[in-house]
Amino acid sequence: MPEAPTDEPAAASAAGSAVVGRASVPAGAWPPPELIAAAVDALHNPGLVVIAGAPGTGRSSVLKRLGESFRGAVFSGGGLAMLRGVPALPLSRAVRVRLPSHEAPLLAEAVRSRVRHGLLLLDDLQWADPLTMAALPAIAEHCRIVVSLRTPHRLPGDAERALRAAATAWLSVPPMPADAATALVRQLAPSASPAVVADLVRRAGGVPLAVVTLAKHAAQGGAPGDSPDAGLDKGLAYAVAGALADLTRPARTAMAALGLLGRPVTATVLGEGLTELVETGLVELTDGVAAPVSPYTAEVAAGLLDAAERAALHRRLATLVPPREAARHLAAAGAAAEAYQVAVTAAASAESSGDRAELLLLACDLPGVDVETSVRVAAARAALAAGRPGSTLRVLEPRFFPGGVDPAAAVLRGEALLQQGSPVEAAAAVAAVPDDAPAETLGARDRIRLLSMLTTDAGGALTRAEELLKVHGDAPAHPGLRAAIAAVRAGTRQPGWEYGLASAASAAGQAGDALAARWSAWLLVETLTADARLAEAAQAAAAAAAACAGDLAYSWQTRFLAAQLWCDALRGDEIDEVVRRAGDLADRTLPALARGYAVAAASLAEADGGLLAPARARLEALQNRPASAGPVLDWVSREAAWLDGRPDQATAAADADTASPLVDGLRRITARWAAFDAGLATTDASLADGSLPPVRATLEAWKAPDRFTAAAAAWHELARREEVRCLLAAGVLEDTPDQAVPPLLEAERLAEEAGLIVLLGRARRALRRHSIRRDTRGRRAGDELTDRERDVLRLVANGEPTRRIAGQLGISRETVETHIRSGMRKLGARTRTEAAALAIEELG
Repeated sequence: MPEAPTDEPAAASAAGSAVVGRASVPAGAWPPPELIAAAVDALHNPGLVVIAGAPGTGRSSVLKRLGESFRGAVFSGGGLAMLRGVPALPLSRAVRVRLPSHEAPLLAEAVRSRVRHGLLLLDDLQWADPLTMAALPAIAEHCRIVVSLRTPHRLPGDAERALRAAATAWLSVPPMPADAATALVRQLAPSASPAVVADLVRRAGGVPLAVVTLAKHAAQGGAPGDSPDAGLDKGLAYAVAGALADLTRPARTAMAALGLLGRPVTATVLGEGLTELVETGLVELTDGVAAPVSPYTAEVAAGLLDAAERAALHRRLATLVPPREAARHLAAAGAAAEAYQVAVTAAASAESSGDRAELLLLACDLPGVDVETSVRVAAARAALAAGRPGSTLRVLEPRFFPGGVDPAAAVLRGEALLQQGSPVEAAAAVAAVPDDAPAETLGARDRIRLLSMLTTDAGGALTRAEELLKVHGDAPAHPGLRAAIAAVRAGTRQPGWEYGLASAASAAGQAGDALAARWSAWLLVETLTADARLAEAAQAAAAAAAACAGDLAYSWQTRFLAAQLWCDALRGDEIDEVVRRAGDLADRTLPALARGYAVAAASLAEADGGLLAPARARLEALQNRPASAGPVLDWVSREAAWLDGRPDQATAAADADTASPLVDGLRRITARWAAFDAGLATTDASLADGSLPPVRATLEAWKAPDRFTAAAAAWHELARREEVRCLLAAGVLEDTPDQAVPPLLEAERLAEEAGLIVLLGRARRALRRHSIRRDTRGRRAGDELTDRERDVLRLVANGEPTRRIAGQLGISRETVETHIRSGMRKLGARTRTEAAALAIEELG
């Protein structure tokens, strides 16, 4: 008998793809071969195989693959939701003839006589009629049958028991592994960042159709937080809606609640519907905490609620969750006035500045609520403490103060403008604050004026600071003003400026002025970095980041972490650790300044470690570069180009007016190296006013190469990479082997210890000019990288941290580290970054 036509979903699938629900998935991604093999094994003899799974898990795809692999006639049919009451419809669609529709034995015989030794495929058995269900056991005695059954379903309990009793195999479709889901997202949305890919995989929860839908959304430019099915294929929403319709009302409500909450919750919050969700496999319950198997499915479930149901559920949840969440649920329910009161009350008892800012900003943004001036001022102050000056300006817009901005709001607005790098506008914002204002406001006004003056007239600012000390006392009682005076002394490098900033930060912290404390700590880190005191700067940044983490001040915390990594990258130590941590940080949602420093740190470490293409790609992908980090990113781009053998891109003129002494000096040093490599007779080797001693020593050594050894010593405790460059220059510019070889050998040793692969290569090439060939470790003969080692090292080269590599490949972190160490051994690499670079070179 010829093969019968396949069912519509399978026929609609393009060649080389698999059907998942009603979407198309590239071949090889799904379904798992183990499941197919188990089903094939169960079909050696007549019998009934059931493929069960939740919406979107790929049951239809399994049936299609089994049909394609079967050697014989295949009869494909299935149930239809709108025609679930038509007797024998799934079987009639399969064999394409009218069948007896009154007695199960006659129906079974009619189907058996047509299928015989073929394969009967029935999709969506949850929509089958009772007659079909009754006939299946009898048909299975003589024929091979595979059916798909969605869970949950509305089959009566006795029907499911009879089906289980008749089945020779009951197979559940497992979740799609993280590595397969990641590969699928990258194929459908190739421009998605690693952070977006990881978030999509997490939200999909192993449901292939959710992976496809979310990946398409990302490919079309949709943001992760957008409506799940906005403008996309409605297949998953339809599948979820059908599944939820087969649940009891309490279970549907519980699933929607998980979608609205967006997080796991204790079982008591979900009520009686939780048991049914766990039984159907839609929810996992661990130690009394319930979580949806697929968060995206829960989001879609919440989206199926009409406006009234959604508002009612939000109101109910508001009574079950902490006040911080309750305010948002009340706002979502349209109860703006109640949400306002809850948010303001909760903010008063918030334990962290981050929580306080979030609650008060919510209160200020509620529609139709008359926000009190005191609440706006409190929200602005909390936002500044949390590192959110933009939010401060938003809640203090002039339109909210029809009678004129009051002095307290004016100084907060000026502070926010100052934090955003607009000192002129900041001074203008506080111009109208009178001299008879309260002491707190007056101190804040003088702080802003003083810091604005510092950017235009440092000498005048120092004089003004001394005048303010006579008015406000030495030290001023106002923590912010004390910090500003310390900043002026630091900016002009007065003796003891380090102690002044550190003590100002400590005093502000003790006085409860989180903004002044964090701002002073940040200025301390920046000034130490500018003076090339990188170890001290890194230590100060680490301590400040830890303090911010405890107060949930995420914006400040990430800024300090990025600064610490930047210092570590400049020092040239722990390159692998810098690449790992900076890459992980750069993949997060960050303030612009933190992102700039994190990208600079990761790119410089990658370039030093030999990953030149990834480093330059990371720099080129960065958009909206913050002005304060612009000189840093500009120099790293030039340095990466020089390391990559493109000196022409490192010698272009640059505006270094805003660069710190260290960055400006490094730019000049890189330009001198690039000019040397390009054979240029002249270059910018001039010394800027206030040049740092090691920078000055390095640039002067280009005129007298015998001074490079002394210049290297000047960098010894500061930056390993610059010490190596000086030693390299000492050897390259000398023709006499007795003078050239010793510094080159020292450069080789230091570069190898630190993992500075590119500089190490230059040192060894210079040594070969003097007929010195060092014994270097190469790859072991006959020791080829395994496919898994290649995969791991390729992800390392892409900047992926260990935890995300483990998630993408579906292995443990320990296994990832084992593969990295094995790859390092086989490739003869000292660091993971070097191993990744060698692997990428080998793989092409």
